[in-house]
Amino acid sequence: MSVLAWIILASFFGGALSLMCAALFALNARAHWISGLVSYAIGALLGAVFLDILPEAIKLSPNSTTVSSTVLLGILLFFTLEKLLIWRHCHHDHCEVHEPHELATHDHGRSGTMVIVGDTFHNFIDGIIIAAAFLTDIHLGVVTSLAIIAHEIPQEVGDFAILLHSGYTKLRAFQMNLISTFATVVGGVLGYLTLQTMQSWTPSLLALAAASLIYVAVADLIPGLHKRTKLSDTVQQVVLIVLGVGTVALMNALIAE
Repeated sequence: MSVLAWIILASFFGGALSLMCAALFALNARAHWISGLVSYAIGALLGAVFLDILPEAIKLSPNSTTVSSTVLLGILLFFTLEKLLIWRHCHHDHCEVHEPHELATHDHGRSGTMVIVGDTFHNFIDGIIIAAAFLTDIHLGVVTSLAIIAHEIPQEVGDFAILLHSGYTKLRAFQMNLISTFATVVGGVLGYLTLQTMQSWTPSLLALAAASLIYVAVADLIPGLHKRTKLSDTVQQVVLIVLGVGTVALMNALIAE
């Protein structure tokens, strides 16, 4: 199978899979399921970054300092983007987007619109990241795609709730999220067409991909785990994070054989 076919399949089916799983959780929401999924996603993200993406970027780059500097700049960039409402859905500490569905009193569709715009941009960037990984190595592309799917599921669960709160029907919310996932395919194909002629950009793009996944794990997902303070919850979170990292390590071992 060609690299382009891998990119298209990973972009489309990855987005569809994460959306289907998110819809299942959102429409049959159980808090402990979502929390467990978030913990596992954190482990998968960090495992992909430190066991695959960064080692590959360092290997391809003539200067490891450039890679680490790009990661640092990437984290600052994603923080700035989030502040500018691109990756977040509101600009202040207390808004309907971050409140639980049952606590929010009104919305008038604003949050839903921001969700769709933000997710479309986010999915487009994910597609470029997937393309860069597959152009480097098929194995790296598979691992990166799985990590992206893992973090998309809990994010989509939250977005589903926001769309429903904004007045969307369940069917309409699903349709809008499905349309948004096609941005991943667009980003993947565009990345394939442009990155092939700019191979020197690959280490920097992989470093930016690493920064993106680190930021999502550390800034967006981990803070939510701290809201559950019981010892049993903490143990469960640690176990599932380790399981997420272990999944990436196991995949590496199986593919290396």
